[in-house]
Amino acid sequence: MKKYVVLILIVHLPFIAFSQKNEKKYAIRTVAFYNLENLFDTINEVAKNDEASPIMELKGNKSIVYWDKIDKLASVIAQIGEETAKTSPAILGVSEVENLSVLEDLVKSKYIKGKNYEIIHYESPDKRGIDVALLYQKKYFTPIFHQSFNPNIYRNNRKVYTRDQLLVTGYLDDELIHVIVNHWPSRSGGEIKSRPLREKAAYQNTKIIEQVRAMDLNAKIIIMGDFNDDPINTSFKNVLKTKSDKKKVTKNDIYNPYEDMFQKGLNTLGFRDNINLFDQLLITSPLLDKGEKDFSSYKMYKAMIFNKRFLTNKRGRYKGYPLRSFSFGKYTGGYSDHYPVYMYLIKEQ
Repeated sequence: MKKYVVLILIVHLPFIAFSQKNEKKYAIRTVAFYNLENLFDTINEVAKNDEASPIMELKGNKSIVYWDKIDKLASVIAQIGEETAKTSPAILGVSEVENLSVLEDLVKSKYIKGKNYEIIHYESPDKRGIDVALLYQKKYFTPIFHQSFNPNIYRNNRKVYTRDQLLVTGYLDDELIHVIVNHWPSRSGGEIKSRPLREKAAYQNTKIIEQVRAMDLNAKIIIMGDFNDDPINTSFKNVLKTKSDKKKVTKNDIYNPYEDMFQKGLNTLGFRDNINLFDQLLITSPLLDKGEKDFSSYKMYKAMIFNKRFLTNKRGRYKGYPLRSFSFGKYTGGYSDHYPVYMYLIKEQ
């Protein structure tokens, strides 16, 4: 059963304004991404380097920590977009998950069990044993195709074993959309030295987009992930050729609403006394409202960072950073070292 929200003119709310004589109903769907910070189980897999994961390095109480982390992450997911859409994300991309099993435990948590999330997951060749995946509420989203792509990145003639990129195509209610979930190579060794790796990952995204557009000329594509790059870096500006000015976005362009946020000093993580906005949601032009207020089909209404106070460290050296789960070999009782990001897609009924 679909849920609708009536948006009424309230001066202080940052939502679409209509007079009370012209109330309009909108379907509101939340699309989100969340880096789950080393969501590993407590079972040692010989084929993976999972013994180096934070939870496996704990001295004891691994099982207690695991289930506490599961519930904490699920409690966050339950709140993303809920205040406006009246439910958790219809579509949620995730990263830093070890396997399908941890995702099955996550969606069974008491906080989101009633949402009946389904999972799309592939094992990727990442050397740390972490993957990306897509969760979706099946009452809102119906997948019809999915495929995993390895970016085939090489450095000094040696393959870099990094995360696959996941493409999922399906119907959000009755509209065809395409979602690409990413977790690009890290900045290990420094931003400049590792930059070509992320540029190659971005290039793989362009090939996936070409594949989608070959079948769907006006494809509504959402590109999401932990990119390990800020919106102004070359992977976005030179390879994906993203734009931050809605007026300059043409038919085949990609709009990045997080570039303006970054320029204003907003962030999704902090590391080594730097703040970064690595977690982002990008869209192709058919999902962009350019001021016409035409919501006869799904369009992005607003993109945000879910940076609630309870997700933020309030004291010590890392005050103001996301309240992470693990630090210096100990479990902190936190959530993740990244804030989730999300956007509302709305359509007039």
